Amino acid sequence: MSASTTDDVLRDRAALVTGAGRGIGRCIAVGLAKMGAHVALLARSENELGETVAEIQANGGIATAIVSDIRDADGLRRGIDRVRAELGPLVVLVNNAAVVAPLGPTEALDATEVAAAVAVNIVAPITLSTMLLPGMAATGWGRIANISSGIAATPASSPGMTVYAASKAALEAHTLNLAAELDGSGITANVYRPGAVDTAMQQWIRDQPAERIGTALHDRFVAMHASGGLINPERSARSLLDRIVGPQTGQIWSVDD
Repeated sequence: MSASTTDDVLRDRAALVTGAGRGIGRCIAVGLAKMGAHVALLARSENELGETVAEIQANGGIATAIVSDIRDADGLRRGIDRVRAELGPLVVLVNNAAVVAPLGPTEALDATEVAAAVAVNIVAPITLSTMLLPGMAATGWGRIANISSGIAATPASSPGMTVYAASKAALEAHTLNLAAELDGSGITANVYRPGAVDTAMQQWIRDQPAERIGTALHDRFVAMHASGGLINPERSARSLLDRIVGPQTGQIWSVDD
């Protein structure tokens, strides 16, 4: 699909991107705006969201921010209602926000932290889909992209990341099931595995004490960074943006596909 065609598809349509204050989410939001979409950016980080909105507006785009904890369903609903009044129906949803903690041996995990991670990584994306699907259905067109991770394909590759691996695998199962449910409706649902990207999440893992998260896990992420094998967020975002408006549904995309 050519760039001009994707621009035509998204022009003046409204999109919501979570975790849009930095990293991959920010690049996806900026990219959608360049493709003609009016973009709502959701995160807790007001300052970072403000910077992203300013960048989009400086390039002639339309953007607004929703400052909310993604686990707060009532806060999400209020923010989405406001954005709908400003931008119209939200027909593109990119569920990018995620947390990698808690890390470490399963026997040392805290139940409250596990529940909080699941709330961000799987409950929130499903909740947002339930909120936006009626508007997509009313227009007969919608695009849902759920950002996963390569760990869902190889969960045994990173001992110490059991909660992250489980939640991303669950997100993929939900997405494929949703795609089947929506088949023929004009609404697509796809998974995107963004690759090993140089983000704040990667930095946070490297900064954790090796004795807390496990030496093997810590050393793996340090070595990954030192090798120069991480890609930048712009490259990863571009790979998703090149495909997001297409008709394919129920797909698991990877950055290098």
